[in-house]
Amino acid sequence: MISVPAGPTGRFSDAWRHCVGTGRAELALRRDHQDSLRLLRRDIGFRHIRGHGLFSDGMGVHRPYEHEGVRRVHHSFTYIDQVLDAYLDAGVRPFLELGFMPAGLASGEQTVFWWRGNVTPPRSLREWAELVRATLVHLVDRYGPDEVRTWPIEVWNEPNLRDFWQDADEDAYHRLYEVTAHTVKDVDAGLQVGGPAISPGADEWLDRFAEFTERRAVPVDFVSKHAYTSGPAQHVPFGVHQTLAPARDLLDQFATPRERLKGTALAGLPVHITEFNSSYRPDNPIHDTAFQAAYLAPVLAHGGDLADSFSYWTFSDTFEEAGVPTALFHGGFGLLTHRQIRKPAYHLYAFMARTGTELLARGDDHLVTRHADGRIAVLAWAPVDPTGRTPGPDRHALNLSLPATGREVFVRRSSVDEERGNAYTAWRHMGSPRSPRLAQLDVLHEAAEPARSHRRLPVHEGRAVLALTLARHEITLVELTPVTDETPPWWDERRILGRPAP
Repeated sequence: MISVPAGPTGRFSDAWRHCVGTGRAELALRRDHQDSLRLLRRDIGFRHIRGHGLFSDGMGVHRPYEHEGVRRVHHSFTYIDQVLDAYLDAGVRPFLELGFMPAGLASGEQTVFWWRGNVTPPRSLREWAELVRATLVHLVDRYGPDEVRTWPIEVWNEPNLRDFWQDADEDAYHRLYEVTAHTVKDVDAGLQVGGPAISPGADEWLDRFAEFTERRAVPVDFVSKHAYTSGPAQHVPFGVHQTLAPARDLLDQFATPRERLKGTALAGLPVHITEFNSSYRPDNPIHDTAFQAAYLAPVLAHGGDLADSFSYWTFSDTFEEAGVPTALFHGGFGLLTHRQIRKPAYHLYAFMARTGTELLARGDDHLVTRHADGRIAVLAWAPVDPTGRTPGPDRHALNLSLPATGREVFVRRSSVDEERGNAYTAWRHMGSPRSPRLAQLDVLHEAAEPARSHRRLPVHEGRAVLALTLARHEITLVELTPVTDETPPWWDERRILGRPAP
């Protein structure tokens, strides 16, 4: 039995919902993407959204032309305005990632992803600065300086990887960052700029980034990096499988910036994990499973102690890094085009959104919080075996003694596991139809709903005992509210079936 303190041990951070990832920016031009974003905001309350390709050719911002024998550049913001309007209309602010390189400004032809984002340095840093300046001046003019100052601006994406930055040229990235950061501040000193947005396994870049920006007096308002725990891709047709490190490794990665930047000019700056997940691959079916939710639950429960934000990559199944999706389940934690069918990881976030701000207790398998009105919320999860050597235990027991008021508490429980709240399992039972019929989609939508139950618990000496048994890979949210019994004195449950009074 675990006795949960009656008093708070601190404030529970909601860094887990500061930001979420979305793939490439122009996806927000789609109606289904916009509808899903509104649902995401309603159920979870994400505050920012980050995606790739703001300057890629699909957004049509950088438009070089020739007139009277002179090369000129027109900056067009039609799609940027539509994308950002869609975000803001949904109640979510952008976390701007500046990249990739427009073809008309690129120094080479190397691209990444199916949609061919150019990853070469600009052939002219001056013209790049003009692009950044024109874009930010336009945004400040359109949305107002006070609004745009709330949008973090990140310079590029994973420049330590050759796939994302030609030759992983660190000096070239530093030059790009320096020019970009000064340009951002020239537009408005209150705008937030940061980087270096590195992938896992390149933490030494943080050291050199700190040294470079301090030596050159380059502005930095936040530090960013990414965190994943997946191993090399084991390819199958239209998909991959990967091994995983324990989820604790994600928390270790979250902690790295603050640890490494102690004693530097960047110490104390906000740390944003602008991408995190088990796997970075959209075509890894791990994202669809109850395992994914149970695996990530301790990360959401503890990550706010280590970073100011950590952004799930990505919320959308329309996620085209490996090409147009070929399967019903793909990449994110909610389906865009199939009637908003949600996955276990989505429910994990929705459960987190119903936790309180007062932290009462945390452990390896539970989080206990309290709302301002006194309601207790318990998020619990079944431990997983990340090695894949075993499926994990069939059952997991958790017994909590919780502070409570009154004579009884009303208990509301919502659960997701391998069978309940799991559209993926239902889809597999159907035979994994490639293009489900409308009736099948209705079944999947129904199967995606969490299992719910209700009961009362007695309160003795200011405490209620909550005994939970969790199924394999289950996540469960239990909410406890004091009961105010308004049953009239003549009510007799025994007489409902017509039996006479005793």
